[in-house]
Amino acid sequence: MCPLLLAAATILHAQDSQSASRLKQTIRALEVHYAAARTLEADFLERYSDSGRQTRVESGRVYFSRPGRMRWDYQAPEPKLFVSDGKTLWFYVPSDRTATRESVKQSEDWRTPLALLTGKVNLSRLCGRVEFADSAPAHSGNVLLRCWPRGEKAPSAGSAAPGPMAESAGNFIQVLLEVAPSSGQLSDVRVLEPGGIEVEFRFGDWQENQPLPSSLFGFSPPKGVAIVPWVNANENEIGQ
Repeated sequence: MCPLLLAAATILHAQDSQSASRLKQTIRALEVHYAAARTLEADFLERYSDSGRQTRVESGRVYFSRPGRMRWDYQAPEPKLFVSDGKTLWFYVPSDRTATRESVKQSEDWRTPLALLTGKVNLSRLCGRVEFADSAPAHSGNVLLRCWPRGEKAPSAGSAAPGPMAESAGNFIQVLLEVAPSSGQLSDVRVLEPGGIEVEFRFGDWQENQPLPSSLFGFSPPKGVAIVPWVNANENEIGQ
């Protein structure tokens, strides 16, 4: 081989090895960071888009607690509650006087797997492959991880296009995770679903291992509230 080509190949191999090592370290930092947390709480901003058109923006405070419990208190533009004791999910809209109930095991809502942040976090349970995405917010110092679903024939490294099985690989095409590489703290989760649907959760003001009462994760429908059949809560909220 030409010495120049050999040198170029050696440099590329070294760069690939460094990138692979950095990716492994970032994933490990994320998993270790949240495995050590017994409780978490943060401010959140949720954006829902359909075919590139933003249809809803909501915000509030979210709480997580082992084992698999969570509470999303929506404050704007109107109060709502999405809560789970680890076994049952409730979604309650006070203004509608309605509540929906579903088993956690049957849920496909994207808030459900986020409850794993207080427990054994393992990206391989969710992702068939994880890679660095092309870009991350330059001002933050964070990195962007792309998660391809298990069972999908993911494209070659560096490509953002979904593989041929994307429509049948599950309830998402890919997930983008914005992570602080040194601490493993999660800042943003962006879920791309079939049909041009995108759901983003932006987090801030993380608080860890604060005492949270078990009652925070329970729910009893107030008197006069109708229990209606479950529809994916994101779909249920469109236009509200």
